[in-house]
Amino acid sequence: MNLKPIKTKKDYRQALSRLEVIFDAKKGSPQGDELEVLGILIDQYENEHFSIGFPDPIEAIKFRMEQLGYTQSDLARVVGLKSRASEILNKKRKLSLEMIRQLHDKLNIPSDVLIQTY
Repeated sequence: MNLKPIKTKKDYRQALSRLEVIFDAKKGSPQGDELEVLGILIDQYENEHFSIGFPDPIEAIKFRMEQLGYTQSDLARVVGLKSRASEILNKKRKLSLEMIRQLHDKLNIPSDVLIQTY
């Protein structure tokens, strides 16, 4: 086991190649331990260099509405008023803390996504 921090794209490619070789290693074996540590190193490198941010809060609401088959009227029942739902979907009204709570509870949208500015 010759593990080292992943600092460059070359290091990253080498780590991925090694991961493929030892992917089926038994847990608790020397290669299994190497696999576990290598996975952590690769994950850290990917989070630093390829991180994916949260989606736009309004796009997340629209996506979730589509998944649930919700209409603007259904959203109005969550946020209070039909006009308010329209303003939110058109980005003319910011989400209040209470709206964020309701959207999280009723549509199961993560609060972290909803609290972002847009």
